[in-house]
Amino acid sequence: MIEVIDTGIAPSSGPINDCVRAGNHVWLVVIAEDPKTGAIIDGDIEAQARQALSNLKQAVTAAGGALTNIVQVQIFLIDSADAPGMNRVYAEFFNHKPYPIRATVVVKELLAKGLRIEITATAVIDRTA
Repeated sequence: MIEVIDTGIAPSSGPINDCVRAGNHVWLVVIAEDPKTGAIIDGDIEAQARQALSNLKQAVTAAGGALTNIVQVQIFLIDSADAPGMNRVYAEFFNHKPYPIRATVVVKELLAKGLRIEITATAVIDRTA
């Protein structure tokens, strides 16, 4: 059974959920959006990465976990030149070992205008603890 998690982040206008749980597994997707309005934030990759990762932290917390529960991260960038800036910000949020596994992919474009980064993640949260 899939359970939709209310993250407190403005919902997508598309037919998607930003955070779902099945058993102890939680799947999340976040972008560099203002969590209240859903508007894409202006700024360089560091500003957008910081907002996306802040949204990730908010979402996993809403699911009853923490960043330490995240086991896999996939990052989509529109420019490979953004990787160093994204990595600097990523290290601020994921500064614990073991680190989640991660793939970073450069794509031609993301759907929202002005968006430089999109992140998907998987967490394992033991709800019996």
